[in-house]
Amino acid sequence: NHLGHFALTGRLFDALRAGSAPRVVNVSSQAHRMGRIRFDDLQSEGSYQKWVAYGQSKLANLLFTLELQRRLDAIGADTIAVAAHPGVSNTELMRHIPGSGLPGFSLLAGLVTNSPPVGALGTLRAATDPAVQGGQYYGPSGFRELVGHPVLVKSNSKSHDVAMQQRLWTVSEELTGVKFGV
Repeated sequence: NHLGHFALTGRLFDALRAGSAPRVVNVSSQAHRMGRIRFDDLQSEGSYQKWVAYGQSKLANLLFTLELQRRLDAIGADTIAVAAHPGVSNTELMRHIPGSGLPGFSLLAGLVTNSPPVGALGTLRAATDPAVQGGQYYGPSGFRELVGHPVLVKSNSKSHDVAMQQRLWTVSEELTGVKFGV
């Protein structure tokens, strides 16, 4: 989930920087809060648990976003890197939640989740709002950032660990063979 984002951004980076008001938007998740980066098994080859891998990938998306912004700031680039998360959206992914087949689940989910269009608003804001600044993170305004319209939110302290950001960047370059011009 992270390495693809890293490689795609790296391959498009020069073209992106040539544009007007360029920005990179990475989609994360509240699952980043339970994530930890297992550098000894970054691709979950030794032990795969879907929610552990998902949390790790979403933390990695934030680490990448913040490290990219730090590097962009260091060279005085006008490109910005930002992140967003949709909260809980009532999409096809809901069918993978334990209990999703129970009677009434769909009705309850419809009451406590964002519709897909509302879930997309955080990403759209991060991509288009002229007031957005590099390194910011947007998510839903409601209870525990689960539902609501997008506002500036805070990511966990692990995502702000500069040493971890730099290490993930280096490992990502090694695993993908992609190097940025920053």
